Amino acid sequence: MVGHPHDRISSRTLWRYFPNKEACVKPLLTAGVEAVARCLRAWAPGRPLPEALDALEEEAEAGTPPIQVTQDTATILALARLTRTEPGLRAVWLQAHADAEPAFAQALALRAGIPADDPRSGLQAAMINGAIRAAIEHHADNTTAEAEDVTLYAPLRSALLAAAQGLPD
Repeated sequence: MVGHPHDRISSRTLWRYFPNKEACVKPLLTAGVEAVARCLRAWAPGRPLPEALDALEEEAEAGTPPIQVTQDTATILALARLTRTEPGLRAVWLQAHADAEPAFAQALALRAGIPADDPRSGLQAAMINGAIRAAIEHHADNTTAEAEDVTLYAPLRSALLAAAQGLPD
C-alpha cells in the first residue's frame, strides 16, 4: 500500500495511473510552474519585479502562499537532489522546465504587450526558467534533509530577481 494510512491505494492502482516512477513524480517537479507564471502575469508594465514579488510574499504571510510548490517542500528538494544521480528523474526534471517556458513566455509577452510568439519573450522565459532551475538545484544541494521549515520562496525570489536584471522594465 502507498500513501497516508487514511488515503492508501494499492501499488497496482498507482501503476495504472503512472507508467513508471518518473511519471509518478512529475507533478511534484512541475507544481511551481503555474505559481511562477502567475507572478509574471501579475508583474505590471513599468513596475519593478520586486513589487510583484513583495505582493506575493504578503499573500504568503497572510496564509495563502502563491509560490508554495507543495505542502512538502522537503520532498521536492529531495527529488531535486536525486535528479543529479538518477538519469530518468533528470530527464523528467529537464523536460518539466522545457515545458514551463511557453507559460512563462506567454505571461511575459502579455505583460510587454507583444505577440506571444515574439522571440524576445521566449528568450526572457528561458532566462527566468534557467535561473529558477539553477536556484532550486543549488538550494537542494545546500539544504539538509533534516532542515525544518524549508521553503522555496526565498530561492525562487532570488532567481527571479537575478534573471530580471537582464529584462526590460
